[in-house]
Amino acid sequence: MTKKVVLAFSGGLDTSYCAKYLSEVLGYEVYAVTVNTGGFSKNEEKELEKRALKLGVKEYRCVDAQQDYYNSCVKYLIFGNILKNNTYPLSVSAERTIQAQEIAKFATKIGADAIAHGSTGAGNDQVRFDLIFQVMCPSVEIITPIRDQYLSREEEIEFLKIYGYETEFQKAQYSVNKGLWGTSVGGKETLTSRNYLPEEAFPSQIEKSEPSELKIEFKNGEITAVNGEHFEHPVSAIQKIEKLASVYGIGRDIHVGDTIVGIKGRVGFEAAAALVIIKAHHLLEKHTLSKYQQMMKSQLSDWYGNWLHEALFLDPIMRNIESFLEDSQKTVSGKVFVTLHPYRFVLNGIESDHDLMSDKFGSYGEANRAWTGDDVKGYTKILSNSLNIYHQINK
Repeated sequence: MTKKVVLAFSGGLDTSYCAKYLSEVLGYEVYAVTVNTGGFSKNEEKELEKRALKLGVKEYRCVDAQQDYYNSCVKYLIFGNILKNNTYPLSVSAERTIQAQEIAKFATKIGADAIAHGSTGAGNDQVRFDLIFQVMCPSVEIITPIRDQYLSREEEIEFLKIYGYETEFQKAQYSVNKGLWGTSVGGKETLTSRNYLPEEAFPSQIEKSEPSELKIEFKNGEITAVNGEHFEHPVSAIQKIEKLASVYGIGRDIHVGDTIVGIKGRVGFEAAAALVIIKAHHLLEKHTLSKYQQMMKSQLSDWYGNWLHEALFLDPIMRNIESFLEDSQKTVSGKVFVTLHPYRFVLNGIESDHDLMSDKFGSYGEANRAWTGDDVKGYTKILSNSLNIYHQINK
């Protein structure tokens, strides 16, 4: 009986090589699976299917995981205002985690003997895929031809030609990975520490120069409407904001960070929707959460982002933090007003029934209505007591 392998298929050169290698050399029945986390249109999905079938796979499937991706991961990145190293919205880290889970589910469903992916041995993705496969289907073999064989691009193309697959793959100047929560961009500039990516490297180009207004409505931390247009699911709202903000070149940057395998790395990205949403949500929280809610959230969110990046999404502590984050959003409802400009945006302010900046209790620097001067004198005397003791003892 022929063994089955599920291949995480992106349609690029590496996974095309894997498809042929797994069937022609290793003799597997290949089930190619693409997990759409916001990176493919319907037409692109059809082209991927054509390519996979032309490569001779037994079956091709595209899993639309966009809503699951939001519900299980992106939602909490928003609740936590999470930016890795205060810069990167964890676009690829989050995607790979969800993609790996969908691949593992499908492998279990069809009783696969093996799972394959096209990651190299130099980056984070190999760890993310391997770890989730090992946890979700520990008895299934993991095959990684690109990582194990140290193949050059030219060797992969030549191999495919030998087996009758004439490729149209050209050496791209920049590698681009698009998803719901952002697009990563890698190229020669990101391989060194010195230079920024040129304008043409970014997939979205500047199309508007005149400022425009953006109104985002949140209910319990989740987006419900954009510029008065209501959406059944936040995925559609995110896509709407991306469309409105990306034409300004908003959300571009280069992230510098520590990889799971212990080396420093740089990656360019553009994430217009992610950056606007996180900053707008954070502003609304500043108005609607208490001081200590914000302090604790900041610490837990930082851990959540780090563990997600480090491939530890399945650790139960992540579910514990998600429960905290969700509970913290009970009063995070209201409207945030934003102005979009080329390369930047301005947070103008908020409106919320839960706004704690209420003039009933006083106006900062102007007037107090809930306390007297004597109240403050007594308060500061008690507050300073431990400090007075310390400094008098240790003069």
